[in-house]
Amino acid sequence: MNQTAIEKHSIKPAKESLADYGSIDQDKGCHPTRVVKKNISEKLESTEYEQEVKALRWALNRLASWDLPGKAHVENYFRHMHRRNFRPKTYFSNLTAIQVFLAVVKDSGKTRLEEITKNDLEAFIEHEQDRGLMLSTVRTRLHCANAFLGYLIEGGIVSADVLARRIRLKKPETLPRAMDPDDVKQLFFVIEHPRDRAMITLLLRTGMRIGELLGTKMHDLHLKDRRIDIYEGEKNRIGRVVYLSDDAKVALKAWLKMREFDQEFLFYARGRKNMSYSTAHLIFERYLTKAGLTHKGYSLHALRHTFASELLNAGMRIECLQPLMGHTSLDVTRRYARLTDKTREEEYFKAMTIIERGEIDGHYRLDHQVQAFLEEKERFTEYR
Repeated sequence: MNQTAIEKHSIKPAKESLADYGSIDQDKGCHPTRVVKKNISEKLESTEYEQEVKALRWALNRLASWDLPGKAHVENYFRHMHRRNFRPKTYFSNLTAIQVFLAVVKDSGKTRLEEITKNDLEAFIEHEQDRGLMLSTVRTRLHCANAFLGYLIEGGIVSADVLARRIRLKKPETLPRAMDPDDVKQLFFVIEHPRDRAMITLLLRTGMRIGELLGTKMHDLHLKDRRIDIYEGEKNRIGRVVYLSDDAKVALKAWLKMREFDQEFLFYARGRKNMSYSTAHLIFERYLTKAGLTHKGYSLHALRHTFASELLNAGMRIECLQPLMGHTSLDVTRRYARLTDKTREEEYFKAMTIIERGEIDGHYRLDHQVQAFLEEKERFTEYR
């Protein structure tokens, strides 16, 4: 199932406006800069609404061909999503998850949504796991199914017992994969094109997600103030500001000197007004191959992990790093502290030096209070 492409609107190019907005607009009695910002804001809101309308129409057209129970309720749910201002791409993930879930319900012999039980939700999870999908994908689809069921419960269609105790798929708490400093140097040594150097440097020095950077337009860039405004975060829809380091500013200036002046987006590909993720991925992979780093398994997102790890290693407080990363929860940011805790590393080697020298006195003993606590914790874990 392919998601329909949603066109983005064009904002008036900078070359048409810079010369005209240097003085007060006497007729309207307001500062022209404020007028421009207001117009841009109004156009963006209008375009976002048009995108959401297109996404809703696409979902309803797909829904029309279904032969599954509760189709009318699904249509109402998507109209509910539209009223709540859901992102256009959210329609695709929800439609896919709900379609599979209702197909599982139909295969069990049920024809009405009122007959859904918790067993149907468990069967849906097993169905997706048996297909060999990644855990993150199964978790996302379960989240979509839960949201749909929550809507049905509020409407009195499905029993609240279905979600009385939520089924949670535990995700391994893996460490963020940052690039080794020597590998970073090796990578930049082979980057030739100013556009590519600027793009990869910005990812490394700002911590932006690749989707956020590719969606950056020229009016989002404030080179003099050394910042980029991200009006809407890619994952959580929360805006933030990121800053430009000295080397990022140098790389960016080199790219700005040669880029086409009338292009709306900061980065674009030949023959396109912007650059797609697949193009950026291919560029990065090409440089990894050239640098002999393909076996390391680095991705574009590793540059974001490297940004966070290096700032913590340099002494930045985790509370300051959180807004730069665009994290809503400090717990998410703390993952990088597990990766870069220099104090813990120093304490380990200090203690290990004593052990290797054989300077430990006394016998090993078991603290009974600690043992009792661990046993109680284990029983509690098994109960959960």
